[in-house]
Amino acid sequence: MDRTEFLRQFVLSEISDDYENVDQIIFPAVAKIGRDHGFSVERSDIINALKALVADGLADAYTLSSHEPFSVRLDSMPTLDAPEVDFKTYFLITKKGRNCLMDRSTNI
Repeated sequence: MDRTEFLRQFVLSEISDDYENVDQIIFPAVAKIGRDHGFSVERSDIINALKALVADGLADAYTLSSHEPFSVRLDSMPTLDAPEVDFKTYFLITKKGRNCLMDRSTNI
C-alpha cells in the first residue's frame, strides 16, 4: 500500500464513527499515526485525502450547527484553504466507505 492509500485509510478510519473536523480531530490524529509509522503528514495531505474520499463516494462533507437543521450535507468538497477556527465543516464516512473500510480490515 502506498503512502496516499495509507493516508486515505487513516482518514477514513478517523471519520468512521462520528462527524469529524479536519483541524480539530482528523489532522492531529492522522499526523500522530503518521509519526508513529515514520512519516510526516501535512494538513494538505489530509485535504487531498478527503477530496479523493468525497469524490469516490466514501465520505461526505457536512456543516454542523447547534440549531436546526443540525447537519447539512454538502454537495461537494468545500474549500478548506485555511484552518477552521469555528469548526463548522465536518466529514463522515458513507455506507460505501464503511464497506470499503471493513473489506480492507478483513484483508489485513
